Amino acid sequence: MTADNAIYIPPYKADDQDVVVELHNRFGADAFVAQETRTGMPVLWVKRAQLKEILTFLRNVAKPYSMLYDLHGVDERLRTQRRGLPAADFSVFYHLLSVERNSDVMIKVSLSEGDLNLPTVTGIWPNANWYEREVWDMFGIDFAGHPHLSRIMMPPTWEGHPLRKDYPARATEFDPYSLTLAKQQLEEESARFNPEAWGMKRSGTNEDYMFLNLGPNHPSAHGAFRIVLQLDGEEIVDCVPDIGYHHRGAEKMAERQSWHSFIPYTDRIDYLGGVMNNLPYVLAVEKLAGIQVPQKVDVIRIMLAEFFRITSHLLFLGTYIQDVGAMTPVFFTFTDRQRAYTVIEAITGFRLHPAWYRIGGVAHDLPRGWDKLVKDFVEWLPKRLDEYTKAALQNSILKGRTIGVAAYNTKEALAWGTTGAGLRSTGCDFDLRKARPYSGYENFEFEVPLAHNGDAYDRCMVRVEEMRQSIRIIDQCLRNMPEGPYKADHPLTTPPPKERTLQHIETLITHFLQVSWGPVMPANESFQMIEATKGINSYYLTSDGGTMSYRTRIRTPSYPHLQQIPSVIKGSMVADLIAYLGSIDFVMADVDR
Repeated sequence: MTADNAIYIPPYKADDQDVVVELHNRFGADAFVAQETRTGMPVLWVKRAQLKEILTFLRNVAKPYSMLYDLHGVDERLRTQRRGLPAADFSVFYHLLSVERNSDVMIKVSLSEGDLNLPTVTGIWPNANWYEREVWDMFGIDFAGHPHLSRIMMPPTWEGHPLRKDYPARATEFDPYSLTLAKQQLEEESARFNPEAWGMKRSGTNEDYMFLNLGPNHPSAHGAFRIVLQLDGEEIVDCVPDIGYHHRGAEKMAERQSWHSFIPYTDRIDYLGGVMNNLPYVLAVEKLAGIQVPQKVDVIRIMLAEFFRITSHLLFLGTYIQDVGAMTPVFFTFTDRQRAYTVIEAITGFRLHPAWYRIGGVAHDLPRGWDKLVKDFVEWLPKRLDEYTKAALQNSILKGRTIGVAAYNTKEALAWGTTGAGLRSTGCDFDLRKARPYSGYENFEFEVPLAHNGDAYDRCMVRVEEMRQSIRIIDQCLRNMPEGPYKADHPLTTPPPKERTLQHIETLITHFLQVSWGPVMPANESFQMIEATKGINSYYLTSDGGTMSYRTRIRTPSYPHLQQIPSVIKGSMVADLIAYLGSIDFVMADVDR
């Protein structure tokens, strides 16, 4: 999509009731049960019989909900504080996003344990495919009409559904593991690829399949990612991305960690994003608790988040150019990353995984001398980016390998749930820092880089320009760092100042409970999305009024980006796939969560 027919993004409208009125007018108010939440969007429960009709209406309504942003489930059986919600043993939610409205709506449906069946919505949004497979894998909920309902995160031989509440959360709760010869043979056989099962077809009766297994261990696969290619010579006829080799179980772990102690786990989701991963989580918890952080906290958080945007993009740039055949630039980008990590380490005490943001603030105040380190880096990087652009990005070989390769338009990007640079490279001006400002981004001056061809080259150029804009934001943080505390004065945040615990018995008691037990969050649901390094990342938290999350849903950008691969790459060459994989900029922990 070009700038001439680009989508107009209106101002963000939280809890947009326009869609509720439209739904009531079409289906009647009795068809919906509204749920009060702190998610920032209408949350409506519907009957299963009307689910598909309602979702189809939302997909095709004027100013449509063209993106199925997320789809997942909840085991409701142990939830005690339901407050008038429909009876449910399990529930499935459909989070829909409309760029045209710049607002969201969530549709929920309740299910009883003896009847875990829903119709597939893959005919409405193609990216529902993987999400429905994951819900079946994790909860055992069937989706009638799904083209290939099979395990996606767990191995095909796995027994049970891990996100059910009665499924063990610790390795010590399982029987000791043993691998017999028979079991080994079963596992090996289950890993064998069956092309017919995936809908692949021979081109002729006298011809056999020609396959290439790329991964799950291959440098060009950027992690433990397997993709099976059906080839006609060098041309890709069909392909099947296969994930789940890197599964981390973070959503399950969240159910047995206190609200504070889960923060380090968020660092490891996009393990190149550092504190960027902490941000949507702590913001969602702060919504649950009703915490308003000081302005200084917002500015510090933005500064460190943008530092990690730069370190992530530098890694992308070096490895991307390496993927298409140039060795030298990766050494330069890694040198620049080391400079950035020197600043990050000086401020937070750590490098890749600082786990430095806290509920209500950050771990400690900025150290003496932080400003000179930041100033030196801000002055250094722009000149380096100019060199990269001149020496590498204008190189005729790189341009020949990437211009026009793996291109898609805005409509296709939205249909597959594509966000971040992948979406903006098609000309769609949707960056959450501008479209739905959080943490005070509305107070900063910066541009949203756009391209218009949606190809592998444009995705790279958008990220390079994003680094320039991040430098602008960091420079404004440096020049306008406010005075004040580095954490909120609220009983559910990080520990209070030590002097106060020695003077007030109530403060001491609260501090003792916070450290030994953890904060008790009000029973409610909250949601926060941010413009992370690889696209939109979000946390959807459900509290049942306890010291731990009842359900933590982590929606990451890499997951839909990999699902999109077959629709983009069919008919291209194998070498084009390598350039495409590099241009996506994904992390497998971001996919397998």
